Amino acid sequence: MIEALADAPRLLVDAPLRPVVGTTFQPTGFPDLGAAEFQRPNSPPSLLVESVQSMANRLEELGWDAPAQQPIELLAGLPYVEVVHAEDERFLTSSRLEPHRLAAAYVRDAAIDGADGTDWVTERLGLEPKRPLDWGRIYTAVFEMDPLCLIHGVFFSAKPWHGNPKVRRAITAVVEAHDVAPVISGGLKRDDVQFTQGESGRGAEEGYGFVPFGRTEYTAREIVLGASVDLAQIRGYGLPSERTELLTLLAVWELASLLESPLRLRTACDFELAAEPAIRRPERFGLPSADDLANRVRELSLGFEHPGALRAVWPAKDGKAA
Repeated sequence: MIEALADAPRLLVDAPLRPVVGTTFQPTGFPDLGAAEFQRPNSPPSLLVESVQSMANRLEELGWDAPAQQPIELLAGLPYVEVVHAEDERFLTSSRLEPHRLAAAYVRDAAIDGADGTDWVTERLGLEPKRPLDWGRIYTAVFEMDPLCLIHGVFFSAKPWHGNPKVRRAITAVVEAHDVAPVISGGLKRDDVQFTQGESGRGAEEGYGFVPFGRTEYTAREIVLGASVDLAQIRGYGLPSERTELLTLLAVWELASLLESPLRLRTACDFELAAEPAIRRPERFGLPSADDLANRVRELSLGFEHPGALRAVWPAKDGKAA
């Protein structure tokens, strides 16, 4: 299924998009910055529609069942760390949700298998003062704690973690628009009960009265979702072939699932594919369907002796559950 990727350094995909309704879309915004316009050399204005970090979140969300607070069925057999509260063991978070994943404070300050979370992770990674990092052991340990951290990255940056090992992201995606122009409009927040500030002195700041507002959306000649899977990095972990194949399949499955899913990024930013995704590299590779990839993922996932969640109890008390 993915044999054509065996020697390829990257899988590079460009997917043209178009708005589902109309021709305008709501841009991403940043505090104190607004929309992220930029200028390419000798080209008309461009716009960052969805950032790399935001797309990383969207890719990870594909594997998580939010209402059930657990991984989707396809990933249920893969290990990860689930964090529960010490008082009532109710679900708090997990290595699939935390921005720092296995290096999250909720893992670090929890009790896992009766041990302090920091010590538990340190032992598995084989971190020792005044010793070089054993990357083979680190990659194996991360895989056995949460293999998706080898796809989405993890940085053990806290002081107790000697050497601060870092695994960079192996899958990257971004949405950009080119030859853009702003579309200025506005609206009015209505209040048919109290038209103006009342005798109580309560007004717009408290949510009362009519409040006009401005709105800036964009239109573009071209909108493209670009994605890269670093296949060389995944092979570079030096894991057994079945585990390397599983990581590759998971990364490509996320990409295929993203392209097959509705791309509603914000309230007024809803896209669909304008044409078939173009595979830039490797040549003559056809992106398999998410379902076909999922079937092979299930087969490979059966090899885990202790699948599923590793429970972390937060907060820890003297290295043990409170």
